[in-house]
Amino acid sequence: MQLVKKTKLPALADSAALRYFNFIALYFAEGLPMGMLFIGIPAWMAMNDKSIVEIGSFDVACAFPWTFKFFVAPLMDRYTYLPMGRKRPWVIICQTGLFLSMVGFAFVPDPLNNVHLLVIGGFFVSIFGASQDAATDGLAVDTVPAEEQAKTNAYMNGSRMIGSSFALTIGTWLLTDYNFKISVLVIAILIGLIIFVPLLLRERSSERIFPWSSGAPDEDNEKLQINSWAAMVRSLYMAFSLKNSFLLGLLLFTSQGAYNYFEKLLPIFAVKVSGWTNVYYSHVFSIADLTGGILGMLVGGWLIDKFGKKRMIYTYLFFIFFETLLLVFLSKYWTNVPFLYSFIIIYRWVNAFAKIGVFAIAMQCCSKKVSASQFTFYMTIGALGSMVGAALIAPVKSFFSWEVSFALFALMMLMSAFLLRLLNFNKLEQQISDMAEIDAEEKYRTTNSDAWQMSKP
Repeated sequence: MQLVKKTKLPALADSAALRYFNFIALYFAEGLPMGMLFIGIPAWMAMNDKSIVEIGSFDVACAFPWTFKFFVAPLMDRYTYLPMGRKRPWVIICQTGLFLSMVGFAFVPDPLNNVHLLVIGGFFVSIFGASQDAATDGLAVDTVPAEEQAKTNAYMNGSRMIGSSFALTIGTWLLTDYNFKISVLVIAILIGLIIFVPLLLRERSSERIFPWSSGAPDEDNEKLQINSWAAMVRSLYMAFSLKNSFLLGLLLFTSQGAYNYFEKLLPIFAVKVSGWTNVYYSHVFSIADLTGGILGMLVGGWLIDKFGKKRMIYTYLFFIFFETLLLVFLSKYWTNVPFLYSFIIIYRWVNAFAKIGVFAIAMQCCSKKVSASQFTFYMTIGALGSMVGAALIAPVKSFFSWEVSFALFALMMLMSAFLLRLLNFNKLEQQISDMAEIDAEEKYRTTNSDAWQMSKP
């Protein structure tokens, strides 16, 4: 018995520092494939004269799995192995799948001449990336106290940006100086190493490290666990039937769609209009993400806690709106390297801060009973917006100038600010809390009908 105690490792519930470390590591791993799939490879394709339609098809294939992860999240809420935690088993499975899918992606033969295979490979990597994201988000909602949520979201979003920028820098260098296979395999190995984080950090101290280890389910997790699809559907319906839930989903759809639309235009614009190489663009974007991620981790959460979520998100959205208008009206500077360099750096900084705020609102308004499903639903709506944003590139650029294409993004930022104005997320949080109490009372009444009758006044 004493041997078990000596070999036990600390759990997430025991330490804020461990929670921060855990989510920084997992989101860093999540960002690694995203840097290549969403930025590095599209820029590489543009540099090698692939058409906007081909690049757009790859973007859509990579974005699409993020729109149906909502069908995976209910499985994570409904089925789990409680002796190892509510979400940790799923995190381990999905992280392993992400590693293996990246290894498979590396072996796409002659990718520039087999774009259809490149598209299929990117699609499968994104399936596991989206699933890992759903499991990690559910783990965060389950284990992070309300007072830590803004800071945790800052660390999560910041570390994902750092992972993306790191992979973009290393991957693009290897892609250019060596080949596609080596580039993707190196990223895959890094993802594989991070599997050890969820393997060694439990959710609760009573739980098992491995299925064959000693340990037992946590009592609180047993109370939260939903054991029927009917109860899950009822909880989700109650949560999403609220007006403010709809507005929050619409805000995520509009803002994430706008960001992805703009960020898919930028590498094409930089290569085809400004005369940059894909290597130089990847270098600039990785610096922007690295510095933006660090700034987000250091001050993003602090600014939200000090000045409030709505006020800061308004500030970020309007800043991006006016910055984009400058890009529209200063077309004579489009080939000026310092101008575009500064624009991308500043945009990614502010973009990082804006995402931290919106994601913190979404996490704040989730019920722990259906944490993976509810938070993933919000993120899925955002991912659906991202896919629509990527799909807009080809038709918009076929009929409109670069000025109009950028102005459309600025208009999307205004729409996002308007939706934020309508949203009352404090009211939504209270409604979710009230519904959870009602649900808990009904569950208690159903399972302990005699005791419930005696407790009535």
